[in-house]
Amino acid sequence: MSEQSRRPRKPYRRPKKDPVRVLAFDALRAVDERDAYANLVLPPLLRKAREKGDFDTRDAALATELVYGTLRRQGTYDAVLAACVDRPLREVDPPVLDVLSLGAHQLLGTRIPSHAAVSATVELARVVLGDGRAKFVNAVLRKVAQDDLDGWLERVAPPYEEDAEDHLAVVHSHPRWVVSALWDSLGGGRAGIEDLLEADNERPEVTLVARPGRATTEELLREEAAVPGRWSPYAVRLTEGGEPGAVDAVREGRAGVQDEGSQLVALALANAPLEGPDKRWLDGCAGPGGKAALLAALAAERGALLVASEKQPQRAGLVAKALDGNPGPYQVITADGTRPPWRAGSFDRVLVDVPCTGLGALRRRPEARWRRRPEDLDGFAPLQRALLTTALESVRVGGVVGYATCSPHLAETRAVVDDVLKRHRDTELVDARPLLAGVPALGDGPDVQLWPHLHGTDAMYLAIVRRTA
Repeated sequence: MSEQSRRPRKPYRRPKKDPVRVLAFDALRAVDERDAYANLVLPPLLRKAREKGDFDTRDAALATELVYGTLRRQGTYDAVLAACVDRPLREVDPPVLDVLSLGAHQLLGTRIPSHAAVSATVELARVVLGDGRAKFVNAVLRKVAQDDLDGWLERVAPPYEEDAEDHLAVVHSHPRWVVSALWDSLGGGRAGIEDLLEADNERPEVTLVARPGRATTEELLREEAAVPGRWSPYAVRLTEGGEPGAVDAVREGRAGVQDEGSQLVALALANAPLEGPDKRWLDGCAGPGGKAALLAALAAERGALLVASEKQPQRAGLVAKALDGNPGPYQVITADGTRPPWRAGSFDRVLVDVPCTGLGALRRRPEARWRRRPEDLDGFAPLQRALLTTALESVRVGGVVGYATCSPHLAETRAVVDDVLKRHRDTELVDARPLLAGVPALGDGPDVQLWPHLHGTDAMYLAIVRRTA
């Protein structure tokens, strides 16, 4: 019998289950497998973990950071992992790649010590992948741990002078075509685009809206770590990432979660100067109901009626829930905004917040940047033009239309407005900038583009159009 055969084997050790990292892995798998959004998947997972007693506040914060940080920096981590794996990343099983990405984020994007990051991720791999693939994870992450993020970027990102867009894409973790589109919308300059891409990778604050007649900012400001909004008189920010569901006014529907950019769009339409009566308002793309709820409350203060129209029945149900309890009259209908059931010229104010690529909300939905493709623009373009056209036909002479989109892509903003108005000579653009009182850096007008790095909001676009004949 050989010496090696007489040597006692190490007893098998069961992998230790880490609830935080297992939950983060489950969330990433849902995003990957089901095309789910992290902001919809993560809250119920966290709630369930709390109910089981597995999580405290620090655990929830770590799980949230692991999920969102991994998704935001996916492009950068893919470039690093590609340099550490002996085959193309597309040949690595997706669950294995998710574990590797979680490990890369802990090593390169957090303050977790390297040895702890590798050890915890390998243990996660043993739990969710098995011992065999855990060895592969261990080998790859030990290579990643040999350098910090700056060192890796010097190795995997092309020099800015040789390929500026690809450099920015790798360093700031955005697809190259998105970098190019955002740069065009900004109008050039390295500092601006880098500031914007960095802002896209920051965790946004939770912003609440006090719905007029139902809640006040004073009430919301009594919440822990709550401060006033920057621009909207109805906004309150939870600076430490507070839980909106714990706020009484939110649970009761008197307040909601709503980015300040969306609030400003609704306020601008409500405050646009009118000629004639001001009794009937329309939200032509009302789902899921945030802007409609604010508009309905503002309309109620003036004795006006809001009609909230949404094509998809499920989203129309969300609109109805958001408007339930509104202090004034309103109506929620399920209808196609391009083939409306109402007569032409029926409304005094019309808002169409059109479906779009969502490139303006990449802070909140980081996975969207990896799902969208340039060809998606072609799919949205006809719908965006049709909805704006119908909105202009739905408003009376002297009334106003707000065209809004949560995308700064020129093909979804000015190109749509310019194209439609060329065919509707009985309209004029209204300068929207004075309608966003106190908000700086709004450009040359008459339309408005908000930016995360300049305004702390989603990149909302707004054009106000008046029908003149």
